[in-house]
Amino acid sequence: MECDAYKIVVYIPEEFSEELMLKINEAITPFYDGYDMCFSISKVTGTWRPLPGSDPFKGEIGKLEKADELRIEFIIRKDEVEKVLQTIDNVHPYEEPAIDVIPCIGWRSFLQ
Repeated sequence: MECDAYKIVVYIPEEFSEELMLKINEAITPFYDGYDMCFSISKVTGTWRPLPGSDPFKGEIGKLEKADELRIEFIIRKDEVEKVLQTIDNVHPYEEPAIDVIPCIGWRSFLQ
């Protein structure tokens, strides 16, 4: 079966989550007929240590940082991946946001 969709997973500070979801929703065609704003949100703890030459949103060079974040997941159509990644990059406060792009086969494909 061919990949007809992608699951996007992004980690972001909670105070930026609403703006991110609104901007993503504006940038895509709803994946599920009759529904928009379809996101799954989980609270997580992120860790990172900024290395020399980085410009961290939070934390100090060489010091391990921990922070509460949200893991936001959603499904988009194959042809919207680039637009969504650009949207995330425009809204996200981190210098290097953690984003996963996972190829998916929509469940309807299995019913045909």
